Amino acid sequence: MKNSTSLTRIALQKFKKNFWGVFSFGFLTACVLIAIFAYALAPDNSQNANQMHLSIHSKNPGFSVKMLTIPTAVDEQNPISVFFFGQKNADTEIPVSKYLIKQNAIEITEYTSDGTAGLQKYYALSLFPEATAVKEIPNKYISQKKFLLGTDKYGRDLLSRMLIGIRISLAIGFVAVFISLIIGITMGATAGYFGGKIDAAIMWLINVTWSIPTLLLVIAITLALGKGFWQVFIAVGLTMWVEVARVVRGQVMGVKQMQYVTAARALGYNDFRIITKHILPNSMAPVIIISAANFAGAILIESGLSFLGIGAQPPMPSWGGIIKDHYSYIILGKPYLALIPGLAIMSLVTAFMLIGNALRDAMDVRNS
Repeated sequence: MKNSTSLTRIALQKFKKNFWGVFSFGFLTACVLIAIFAYALAPDNSQNANQMHLSIHSKNPGFSVKMLTIPTAVDEQNPISVFFFGQKNADTEIPVSKYLIKQNAIEITEYTSDGTAGLQKYYALSLFPEATAVKEIPNKYISQKKFLLGTDKYGRDLLSRMLIGIRISLAIGFVAVFISLIIGITMGATAGYFGGKIDAAIMWLINVTWSIPTLLLVIAITLALGKGFWQVFIAVGLTMWVEVARVVRGQVMGVKQMQYVTAARALGYNDFRIITKHILPNSMAPVIIISAANFAGAILIESGLSFLGIGAQPPMPSWGGIIKDHYSYIILGKPYLALIPGLAIMSLVTAFMLIGNALRDAMDVRNS
């Protein structure tokens, strides 16, 4: 146990010396915190950041406009539900270019992006419950709204969509890797420990699954289970276990020949205890490294599925879905609408790959 602890300490010290590993770990920690506090950080905290304003669609980063909010009563929400899933918002938001105070109403001119005169509309004082006089409406119900990353083609706040979309990518990665580890470790450990016909049967299944292109298998599973968020979890997880199983099998076949495993058998321990307590703990280093790569792969697969329209379904924000909605804007003069989510995906995937490389170097006993 002392030796195990010292090896862990040595690996941790080596990891700390790897600049890109530590930098990536810090970046991913920040991403996880952003995912947890996404709705608290997002300017648009409505569910799925889905407040549409078609008159201000596809605006450049930093765009600012006056916004009139006409409240609509909704059932009170649990604060915890608002924190994790956003606010059920039925309020009507109208971008305005100017407004005038009338006797019992406010007259607004709707914003237009082409510079022409917008429609003029009147809204009675009775629509604004917190205003006791018309002159109070501008202070309480008209605000200057700024879109730091601009708006998408439906006039939604792109920054809010990006912040909430990080949840999809990280959640897919976590769940897919978790599913792949459970299946892969179970199958690989069983095949490597027992050998014989059991090993042959599991290896046949592994080779068949391995021979099918990953994206095609994911698409087939997704189509069989239906489109949606949870279906993507299962589909991605069920395609990533093969590599884990192969590595675990190889590790177990080597470790089971060690003297401490022979001693455990001599003491009468059952196979399950020998595998879980003695073999697997000494076989997990390569699995941890593969998991980092699988995490990156899961994010790419989810983005690809959302781009094809069979991943997370609208209005749920997904980085792949945002690219799908705006890839044509690359040649229409607003490439940032597709480049921003693309760079986000690239950054997240690169961080996981760098962490995988750092873990590989840290756990390499030959360099100790």
